[in-house]
Amino acid sequence: MSARFPRPATPLGPRARIAVVVAAVLLLAGGSVGYVLHAEHRSQGQRVDADASFTLGGPALYFRDTVTGRVAHQPLTGTPRTRTPGGPACDRFYAAGDTALCLRAEPGVLPKTYAIVLDRRLREMRRITMPGVPTRARVSASGRMLSWTVFATGDSYATTAFSTRTAVLDLRSGYLIKSMEEIPLTIEGVRHHAPDVNYWGVTFARDDNRFYATVSTKGRTYLVEGNMRDWSAKALRQNAECPSLSPDNTRVAFKKKVSDDPAAPWRLYVLDLRTMRETPLAETRSVDDQAAWLDDGTVAYALPGAAGRASDIWTVPADGTGAPRVAVAGGSSPVAVG
Repeated sequence: MSARFPRPATPLGPRARIAVVVAAVLLLAGGSVGYVLHAEHRSQGQRVDADASFTLGGPALYFRDTVTGRVAHQPLTGTPRTRTPGGPACDRFYAAGDTALCLRAEPGVLPKTYAIVLDRRLREMRRITMPGVPTRARVSASGRMLSWTVFATGDSYATTAFSTRTAVLDLRSGYLIKSMEEIPLTIEGVRHHAPDVNYWGVTFARDDNRFYATVSTKGRTYLVEGNMRDWSAKALRQNAECPSLSPDNTRVAFKKKVSDDPAAPWRLYVLDLRTMRETPLAETRSVDDQAAWLDDGTVAYALPGAAGRASDIWTVPADGTGAPRVAVAGGSSPVAVG
């Protein structure tokens, strides 16, 4: 039976009717807002879709299993390296300190990315939605600063037909920078203004203030050093993409464009930040990844996989010696968790 409301003793005038409608809309809106806030609150503190026993613990090499799409881990050293499955489903993953960052893609006419911040027990602390396709993820050594990059348009750094959006989140203050494009940028000592500026591949120093990133503008790429407190960035050199700062904060691993062949444009290098001397690594294949340091002497990265696998994780010494070795068959997004 439908509910019946008493009729007013006297007809409502136009102003009264408008007041009633406004009050009803506000009441309904208030209920909707309350539900959204409640739903967000309920998601916080809950584990994501990971096994109860799967947490951040180490030392171990964590990575995305390309067969299952879920995070797994294995010992950093020793053979055989038994793989432990059961982590969350992520398209990109990174972790440091007591914090993990899981990027999930939701395809569609307008694809979007969920940036899910997790604690050491893989309980959700925050979830942020951005339009675009996930491509890079990083967490500072302390676990405080997080950054991720999405392709707003396009899906490859090997062409010029792409646009990125890079966000930075400070977990201590809760402050979110949805796009770094407005940060004051200096190139060759001159303040740079251009509508085509794109940032990607952020990596943080131990002080949670200094960072390095790639900037693309006017057909060139630059390695930039940034300052969170001053909110400024300056170019250090050209032709350096997807930087990754070493644990001792003295060197940056990066990919350098060495060919105009879109199928194999890059090679891995390490840059000494004090001398600005670069060293080519023993990996001669083209690497389209943001390399991860497993320790001060070793970097890891993903390459297209063998035997039909989507990708494999390889490691190589950071001083240019040695030879590449497979660390994980069928893996991506490597990160050493201590």
